Amino acid sequence: MSSTTELLKGAAELFPGEVVTQAHVRHLDLPSGAGRFALITLDNGLDHTKPTTFGPQSLANLDAAIDQVEKEASEGTITGVGITGKPFIFAVGADLKGVELLGRHEDALAIGKGGHDVFRRLSGLAVPTFAYYNGAAMGGGVEVGLHCAYRTVSTAIPAFSLPEVFLGLVPGWGGCALLPNLIGADRAVSVIIENSLNQNRQLKGKQVFELGIADAIFEGADFLEQSLIWTAAVLKGELAVERPAIDRGDAWDAAVARGRAIADSKVHGAAPAAYRALDIIAAAKDGDLSAGFDAEDQALADLIMGGELRSGIYAFNLVQKRAKRPVGAPDKNLARPVTKVGVVGAGLMASQLALLFLRRLEVPVVLTDIDQERVDKGVGYVHAEIEKLLGKGRINQDKANRLKGLVSGVLDKAEGFADADFIIEAVFEEIGVKQQVFAEVEAVAPAHAILATNTSSLSVTEMASKLKNPERVVGFHFFNPVAILPLLEIVRGEQTDDASLATAFGVARKLKKTAVLVKDAPAFVVNRILTRFMGEIQNVIDEGTPVEVAEKAIEPLGLPMSPLVLLELVGPAIGLHVSETLNRAFPERFTVSQNLAAVVKAGKRGFYVYDSGAPVLDPEVAALLKQGDTVLTEEQTRDRVLDAVAQEIGLMLDEGVVAEAQDIDLCLITGAGWPFHLGGITPYLDREGVSQRVNGKPFLAQGVASVPA
Repeated sequence: MSSTTELLKGAAELFPGEVVTQAHVRHLDLPSGAGRFALITLDNGLDHTKPTTFGPQSLANLDAAIDQVEKEASEGTITGVGITGKPFIFAVGADLKGVELLGRHEDALAIGKGGHDVFRRLSGLAVPTFAYYNGAAMGGGVEVGLHCAYRTVSTAIPAFSLPEVFLGLVPGWGGCALLPNLIGADRAVSVIIENSLNQNRQLKGKQVFELGIADAIFEGADFLEQSLIWTAAVLKGELAVERPAIDRGDAWDAAVARGRAIADSKVHGAAPAAYRALDIIAAAKDGDLSAGFDAEDQALADLIMGGELRSGIYAFNLVQKRAKRPVGAPDKNLARPVTKVGVVGAGLMASQLALLFLRRLEVPVVLTDIDQERVDKGVGYVHAEIEKLLGKGRINQDKANRLKGLVSGVLDKAEGFADADFIIEAVFEEIGVKQQVFAEVEAVAPAHAILATNTSSLSVTEMASKLKNPERVVGFHFFNPVAILPLLEIVRGEQTDDASLATAFGVARKLKKTAVLVKDAPAFVVNRILTRFMGEIQNVIDEGTPVEVAEKAIEPLGLPMSPLVLLELVGPAIGLHVSETLNRAFPERFTVSQNLAAVVKAGKRGFYVYDSGAPVLDPEVAALLKQGDTVLTEEQTRDRVLDAVAQEIGLMLDEGVVAEAQDIDLCLITGAGWPFHLGGITPYLDREGVSQRVNGKPFLAQGVASVPA
């Protein structure tokens, strides 16, 4: 038993919920007389959809397997060692359930060193080592393969990544030091920094091979068999693996500089993980792997004890677990089947909704609008998007034809909706218009049909108040772009019944959306928080703070875009409308910016022009602005905005708009793209002391998104 195994066994008590990964060693005779070969298979004993991870006991099991093959290699009874995973999954890295329980720096350091000590033994064996990436590989799963001499990859791999920076860590078991020395610094920066900060973008098998991470690529059906044939050829010297020389000159420095520019543009210095990873990549230029591993250990331990990682794990758990079990959703057995969908409206939003329902439910979808031209345009949009999917190879011709045949448009609601089970409106955001639409739909729709509204801010209860059956009206608020943002705010009106709500949640599941149950309150969750956030920025500007100061004040949060760029994406007119709605509901907290109103009246689509490629304040907008003489600093602006957000979230929780603060964060992550390193927002407000300052208490208990007490 090695000292490393003893260390890891001692640490195992810190991971009480670890799903232990076994490392099974089996022997086989390679083809073409290449000798006896030892193959280590990682398997946690669960079904093939459950990921294989590494905690202390799992690492100890791998270490014990390496003890066995090391002895066999030294005795000359094997010619090589391979490592692979169970079907469809290679390994997906560290056991995050245990990492979040670590409360001491020395424990975190031990986990880092333990992983390094085990993995690097693969490169020290007396025989060549091979990694066979047969399925999903992430984090430590990728890194264990990097310690091998050779790698193959399956074309069927759905996801391959080093996602640590996305979560607030660094690839800490060899990734930062080994990958740039294998494929060059620039490609390594793309994998470790750029992909992670682009919402954890995944690589497919072909990309892994093209980047040079794998030396060979084979089809998934007989991947292991072909990998072993290839291995035999390598061991017999019949096939030489050639890799391009690594440029350790200016190109290396340029790659690190590019990585820093990417990090600056994404997190603006607010989150340390990307910068720690880049420091290690920069230092790896001289090829000193031992020094690189030591730096990874230290960075890993420091970041595990930091707020960014804790928030990242918290956010990850929200998206992966809480999102799959919506709090407050009725019994799913109450849900009615949906065999046909009606869409009121044929504009861009309505057409996007029609496309989504069509693709996910694959049932007839019918659009209606006030004239044939609009109807034809909506159906034409859906057809064009289907053609794009066909052109990209995402669907075949038969499916394209079938989907096109399922979508239609009519002017007569009675003709289109008489047998529809689920009807959603996406018309002008005005309560009278929506009430009229629902009255018309109720008159022709079957008694069981759900009437859904995509309203972003209006009262679902008021919308249903004049209907004979208001219990079947439900809010179904999507976020733009519909195909990309996962969030769906499901709003229960005062009279919405359980069957209607259960059907709405059932549809949301089939649409593959993250559904959150929301009380019928003005602007619901995301729009209410963003409007308070944006409103405070606009107030500061109206009072006299320069636009550039107000914008820059928010950069330390590392949001996906600045407030005024976000306003441009939403549309100033929509932003103004929502602020007016909330001003009527909460005049003491929500203002209506006269400068924003002037921008909308002038027909401007935003505050900036992009003639130089970068956003510059539009001179015509600047001429419209009327400002006072109160000028705040960036810090004063940031404090004021965060105080406003913390106050609003506190009030929303008191009102029961959602069940818990976790739902606020889930909404901001999936509906507004707020980053994992903030944990949405409440963990950040807690650790910066804003929650305590404004509300007298934190939003989350100690240890939920922070180091355990």
